[in-house]
Amino acid sequence: MCSIIGYEGRGEAAPLLVKGLQRMEYRGYDSAGVAILSQREISVRKGVGKVSEVNALVHMDELRGEVGIGHTRWATHGGVTEANAHPHLSNSGQIALVHNGIVTNYIELREELRSKGFSFNSQTDTEVIVNLLQLNFEETRDVKTAMMRTVATLKGNYSFAAVFPDGTLAAARFHEPLIVGISRDGYLVASDILGFVEQTDKVIYLDNREIITMKDGGQVICDFDGKPVRHELIRVSNEIADADKGEYVHYTLKEIFEQPASILRTAEKIAPEVARAAEMIESAKNLYITGSGSSFHAALVGKYLLSKFGGLNIEAIMASEAEFSPHHLDSESVMIAISQSGETADVLEAANWAKEKGARIISIVNKTSSSLAQMSSLTIGLGCGPEIGVAATKSFTSQLVVLYTIAGLLSGGTLSPRFDNLSRQMSEVLDNQTKIKALAEKLTGLSDIYILGMGANYSIASEAALKIKELAYVHAEALPGGELKHGPLALLDSNSYVVFLNPSDSTYSNVMTSAHEVKARGAKIIGISNRPSEIYDYWINLPSTEAEMFPLVEMIPMQLLAYYLAIHRNANPDYPRNLAKSVTVK
Repeated sequence: MCSIIGYEGRGEAAPLLVKGLQRMEYRGYDSAGVAILSQREISVRKGVGKVSEVNALVHMDELRGEVGIGHTRWATHGGVTEANAHPHLSNSGQIALVHNGIVTNYIELREELRSKGFSFNSQTDTEVIVNLLQLNFEETRDVKTAMMRTVATLKGNYSFAAVFPDGTLAAARFHEPLIVGISRDGYLVASDILGFVEQTDKVIYLDNREIITMKDGGQVICDFDGKPVRHELIRVSNEIADADKGEYVHYTLKEIFEQPASILRTAEKIAPEVARAAEMIESAKNLYITGSGSSFHAALVGKYLLSKFGGLNIEAIMASEAEFSPHHLDSESVMIAISQSGETADVLEAANWAKEKGARIISIVNKTSSSLAQMSSLTIGLGCGPEIGVAATKSFTSQLVVLYTIAGLLSGGTLSPRFDNLSRQMSEVLDNQTKIKALAEKLTGLSDIYILGMGANYSIASEAALKIKELAYVHAEALPGGELKHGPLALLDSNSYVVFLNPSDSTYSNVMTSAHEVKARGAKIIGISNRPSEIYDYWINLPSTEAEMFPLVEMIPMQLLAYYLAIHRNANPDYPRNLAKSVTVK
């Protein structure tokens, strides 16, 4: 949701922090700022906009000092203003803090602090934390005790990092990501490894309810009760360094083009975990699958595959609706929880709710160190590499690879995914994108578009509509083909465009019937199919593949269409307005 970073060491903090913020900007980009300690005084520079824009105005990277913190914000409490931007100073000006997450009892705490003479300059819950730290530090003159007292009063989910006047960098984690990096020159903390990937590959993953203090080249970790905690140092994979755009103008385009390779990486690395997952799923009395956004659309495909090929009765639940859904969760139940980041608040809550009922959790995540992975009985890592673009692309197709593989194991041989073939077919679509570019230009002025599919293709239509909404800011709606006559036909006229996901699978004839119904109302038809038809006003050719595998292939032209629509509409596809990559708050 937001990104935080901190540094304590022997080098200049500000340039390192600014560079780290730029690498984590996908997590939030409303505003940015840094705070640097030098000779017991803290200087803050911050502003509204992306990191590069703020830095150009206030020169954050020119501050001098060896201890500091930084932040990029995605607004939750208070508007997008300089006053609400982080870092925030305590009333004394001697403590600075950056924060990710939400403090749910901040109103009560703020009123209590006001009664003790504290004032507030922003609308954020973050100012409450930094002033609590000041109060507790002034009373104890001990950083660790001040941190423990402060977290004891906070409710909600959060992580934060603070700079103290004695040169200590301190941080705490409670249900929001926080990772420690250990370099030759000092210590770093960040919401994401990408924040310090150029500095070190040696990390410590803090657990929930843990505090770290760093000063003079040393660090101490304890839990919220003050008990010392030991952690193993972990060497992270080199693949996380592959987070530069390279020759591509946007991360989103780069990640779309990475999919022929990323689905193969996923297929190669998941074998042991999917075999265990298949056993757990097959033995479950009650089976659920959940996710949010793109991950929920993957869950819908998963439900289709596991029902059809595994013969299983499985219920797909939108994560944000989980606690309100009828269920039969118990110790004989399994919930498959899908999340790119593994930090999605709604998915974490759904998984925790299921776990409290006794269910076992199988998580499908791209970050195997995430909160979701830590609470799961079994974790399947996507291994598709970092995804910086806010809109899911390669993580979505890798999620489908996992679900296809599990369904294949449970199918008794009726489903045998050939991902090497699919990789080549994805490349074919990517190599022949000229029609898609031209089509996007024709559609630039559209305010509405409809995407129709049946069976598993309807789930892909839902994901395609989401991509167009996220990237191009066009109202896009997925329609189930058989439901046209039950209402949606009222929307269509000669100004309408309808995309038909129409591969030659079991849905083909029924979808063609729907196409004729749409054509009779004068709407223009965009066919995404491996078979041409005169009914299409525009045809995007799909390579032929096994009937059940079309969802993976047909997603590629829809991602490209959304991307190029965004470009023609002057929208930045990497940073859609009002959205963040990791939705870590409810």
